[in-house]
Amino acid sequence: MNKTHRCSGPLRPPAPAPLDAPLGPIASLRAMRRNALETYTKAHFEMPVLTGPSILGPTAVINDPAAIRRVLVDNSANYCKDSLQKRLLGPSLRDGLLEAEGSDWRFQRRTLAPLLTPKTVSAFAQAVNDSAETFVRRMERQCGQTVDIQTEMARVTLEVLGRTIFSDGLGRGVDEVASAMSRLLATVGRPDPLDILGLPDWLPRLTRLAARPAESFFASLVDTLIARRRRLLARDPSAVPQDILTLLLEARDPQTGAGLSKKQIEANIRTFIAAGHETTANALTWSLFLLSLSDEWREIVAEEADEVLSGPVEDYAARLVAARAVIEESMRLYPPAPSMSRQALGPDELAGKRIRKGTLILIVQWVLHRHRGLWEEPDCFDPRRFLPGPREKIDRYVYLPFGAGPRVCIGASFSMQEAVIILAHIARAFTFELKKGHKIMPVQRITLRPKDGMPMIVRRREPSRSPALPRSGIIRSVSSSPQKSG
Repeated sequence: MNKTHRCSGPLRPPAPAPLDAPLGPIASLRAMRRNALETYTKAHFEMPVLTGPSILGPTAVINDPAAIRRVLVDNSANYCKDSLQKRLLGPSLRDGLLEAEGSDWRFQRRTLAPLLTPKTVSAFAQAVNDSAETFVRRMERQCGQTVDIQTEMARVTLEVLGRTIFSDGLGRGVDEVASAMSRLLATVGRPDPLDILGLPDWLPRLTRLAARPAESFFASLVDTLIARRRRLLARDPSAVPQDILTLLLEARDPQTGAGLSKKQIEANIRTFIAAGHETTANALTWSLFLLSLSDEWREIVAEEADEVLSGPVEDYAARLVAARAVIEESMRLYPPAPSMSRQALGPDELAGKRIRKGTLILIVQWVLHRHRGLWEEPDCFDPRRFLPGPREKIDRYVYLPFGAGPRVCIGASFSMQEAVIILAHIARAFTFELKKGHKIMPVQRITLRPKDGMPMIVRRREPSRSPALPRSGIIRSVSSSPQKSG
C-alpha cells in the first residue's frame, strides 16, 4: 500500500458514489450511455480482480499490479485492442499508432518514437512558456469575471500545438477547433447501444449522426495541414519548420526505410490533435479545481513558481516539483483517460483467476487510482504522494495516467512538461473560485471531463504576507506536515 498523510473533508473532491451491487442489463446500458463511472461497485474498489458476465460479455476488471503488468507487458501479445474500443474511437483513428496492431503498430512505433525524444521535448519548452505567458496576459483582462476553465485550458493547449507540433498554426481558430472537439467527444464518447451489444458495424448508429459535422471539420483540417506543408516542402525545403508535422511527413522506419502511408499520417495527426490537447487540458482543468479547494497547495505551487520561473526555461519541468505533484495527483483522482481495455486472444491466468479466450480485460484507471487496497485515503486530494521520496515508492502498475508497457503514451513527457509549466504560470498569477451553486461531477466521454464545464471566478493572486521559504524549505515543510484525519 502507498502510505500518505490523511486528509480532511474539504480535500475530498466530488465523485460518483460506488454502488452496493451491480446494475442489471438495462440499467447498465443506460448508465454506460450517461456516465460509465456510475457503473462501478464497492467491490471494484476493493477486490484485485473481478470476473464474470456483463453486458459487454465475459469481463475481467483488473486491479492487481502483477496482473496489470502481465496484460500490458509480460504477456502483452495475448491481449489485443478490443472491438468496442475501436468502434468508439471510430475509423478516423484506426490507421494510426493508437489503434494499430501487430507488425503495423511496431512499424509505426519505431517510426514515430524519434519524434518525441527528450531532446525534442525539451526544445519545445520555450514555445510552451510563450503560450502560458500569452494566456496569463489574456486572462488578466477577465479578472473578476466568471470563465469556463475547461474551455480556457482547451484554448491554451491548442495554442501550444500551434507553436510546437504544427508550428505554423492549425489553420483554424483555436475556439473553432476546441468547439469541434467538444462536440465530437460529446457524441462518439457516449457508447451507442449497438456497439455495447456488439452488433455489426454495417448497422447504422443513429446516435453518431450528431458527430458527422465535427468529423468532417477535422477531416478538412487535416487535409489542409498536410497540403499546406507539402506545398512548402516542394517550394523551399529550407524554410520548412522542423516540427512534428514535418517529421511525420518525412519519417522513415529506421529498420526498413519505409515512410508512413497517407492514411497513417492523417490518423496520427488526428491523434496528436486530440490526445495532444484534450488530455492535457483536462489534467489542467482538474488541477485548477483541486487547487481551488486547498489554500495550502495553491500557495505552495505559486511560491515555487515565483522562484523557478525567473530561471532558465529549459529547467522548468525538472524544477517545478510541487506543480508536478499537483498535476500527478490530479491525474490520479481524475485520470484524463479513465480506462483502457484489451481482449484475450487465448486463455491465461491473472491473479489466480482463469481467463478464457475472448474475455474483455478492463484496466480502469478511475478504479485503480482510488483502490482501497492500493492507496491510503484514496479519495482525498494529497499531492504529498508525488513529492520526491513518496513518489518513488508508488508501484509502476498502480498509477497509469499514460498507460504502461510497449503501448505507453508516446507523448507522456511532452504532456507533463506542458501541464507543469502552464500550471505554474497560472498559479503564480491567479486564484480561482468555483461559481456559486455550480456542482462539479466528472463524466466519462472517452476522456474524463467535468459535467457542464468548470465555471470559475478569476482573481489576481495576492502574494502571501508570510515570509516565503526557499523552495527546498517549502517541499521539506509540506512533506513533514501531517493532515488531520477525515
